[in-house]
Amino acid sequence: MGRPRLQDVAARAGVSLATASRVLNGSSRTPAPALVERVRAAAAELGYVVNAQAQALAKARTGLLGLVVQDISDPYFSSIAAGAQAQARPHGLQLLLASTDRDPAAEREAVDAFAAHRADAIVVVGTRWTGDDDAALAEALGRYAAAGGRAVVVGQPLGEAAVVRPPNAPGSRALAEALLGQGHRRFVVVTGPDRVVTARERADAFTAAAEAGGGHVEPAVVAGQFSRDGGYGAAAEVTRLARDGAGRPCVFAVTDVMAIGLIAGLRDAGLAVPRDVLVAGFDDIPTLRDHVPALTTVRVPLEEIGRRAVLVALGEADEAGEADPALATQVLLRESTGG
Repeated sequence: MGRPRLQDVAARAGVSLATASRVLNGSSRTPAPALVERVRAAAAELGYVVNAQAQALAKARTGLLGLVVQDISDPYFSSIAAGAQAQARPHGLQLLLASTDRDPAAEREAVDAFAAHRADAIVVVGTRWTGDDDAALAEALGRYAAAGGRAVVVGQPLGEAAVVRPPNAPGSRALAEALLGQGHRRFVVVTGPDRVVTARERADAFTAAAEAGGGHVEPAVVAGQFSRDGGYGAAAEVTRLARDGAGRPCVFAVTDVMAIGLIAGLRDAGLAVPRDVLVAGFDDIPTLRDHVPALTTVRVPLEEIGRRAVLVALGEADEAGEADPALATQVLLRESTGG
């Protein structure tokens, strides 16, 4: 039998590779006492000897922080990146940026590249996908954490990485309630492909709240892309609904950039907002200040999310859930819905 490996210890203890590494290689993120005891007992049973090189790596600093975003041209991601940069600088960290064009394979490759450069921490920002795409990224982050790195995801939980969760569901519910309060009752949701978890979270929460408040929600319009162009493409179906004689629809596009694309598509179809169609978005991206008509939306503290992610990576702040007061949303009722 060969020399026992850290993977063998993790398997014997029934924990992930990242957890076993945190216990045996000296990471500052210490698991629960019961897990620590299981891992140490498994190591003793197998005769595992701590790898001094891995332990040194776990404690070393390079001053590098890897930030992986899905589309830096999207103001949602650039705003979070700005917050991360602002928080990294006072801590003496140089931020390395990778934009993956919403490609899960590129996302995983970026994590591996930052790990190879021994970044002190890696923050991955963006919606999670489904199935093998998420599994591969979780595995890459697990390998990185097993070598002593600190991994944080901004979005939905993934493996054992720390998580900062944007308030998707609370914000969507609040928006539905505010629109009901304006007297709107006929709603349409423009969402992204089903594999995009953020789109699903926002659409589902909005729909449930609108229906609970007495509104009618038409079958969702599913855009081909989770982007401005996806919103533009959804305009054809929204135009059909606006002209069916059932009353002016109030449309919730699950991101501001999709809402902006939708409004452009409606305009090209000869419809005006808010005269013919009411439109709301989500995020309150900085570019909205120049948009006409002013867009009803949900303000998310995007830069604060970026700052919080860096602090979590440094071990100076706790993970953040959707209900974290520091990440609270604000509904902004503007001209596009008659606000």
